Amino acid sequence: MVLTSLKTNRELYDLSAVPLWIREGVTVEHYELLLRRSPFVTWLRNSMVVSVVTTCITVTAAVPGAYAIARMSFPGQGALSLAVFLGYLVPPTLLFVPLAQVVAALGLMDRLWALVVTYPTFTVPFSTWLLTGYLKGIPRELEESAQVDGASRVRALVSVVLPVAAPGVVTVVLFSFTLAWGHMIYALAFVSRSAQKVLPVGLLTELVRGDVFYWGALMAGAVVSALPILLLYGLFRRGFVAGLTAGATKL
Repeated sequence: MVLTSLKTNRELYDLSAVPLWIREGVTVEHYELLLRRSPFVTWLRNSMVVSVVTTCITVTAAVPGAYAIARMSFPGQGALSLAVFLGYLVPPTLLFVPLAQVVAALGLMDRLWALVVTYPTFTVPFSTWLLTGYLKGIPRELEESAQVDGASRVRALVSVVLPVAAPGVVTVVLFSFTLAWGHMIYALAFVSRSAQKVLPVGLLTELVRGDVFYWGALMAGAVVSALPILLLYGLFRRGFVAGLTAGATKL
């Protein structure tokens, strides 16, 4: 992606050129096209807003949901845990038609908030299932000791359990942000105005015109859009690995 984004158009379409080598010199014309002659900055901002809000909703819903499944006893607890995970496995291609009716009923069609409403349908179930597995690996004695000292269940969750479960929460944050950042189907189905598009849809629909592919600009957009994800995983790599392995094996 980086090499393609830095090549001239003449070299890109030269069949004798070497794919992994820049022969005719570096150019930034593709980045200029992206930043100055397309709404790329708007798409970037929209993706950031949708991903951050979706992540906040996911964490807010997944933490108490996972805690209830992992710590409280009630009829159908195991079946509910499995159902939460199976909810994530439902293909988005089956859901976008009924979700379109929900979005239309809410008056959010062709608006950015349509994505904020629909994205948690695939981020919350898996995040809840993953966090449930992680919470089951935390000794109950920690929160029981806090409750003996007078803390309520909510206080014990916030003050005792969540600090210990930080790697699991980090995993949920990264997972939710990554899925929301790169999701395509709902964004393509519910939003058509250029000013409301997110990065994946904007790059696909406005840098591919008929049978003309602006490969240099497409790869430049891919490079820039990958940077936030690379930064997040670089900063939280240790917590992500610990949370992912624990949550996947302790359920």
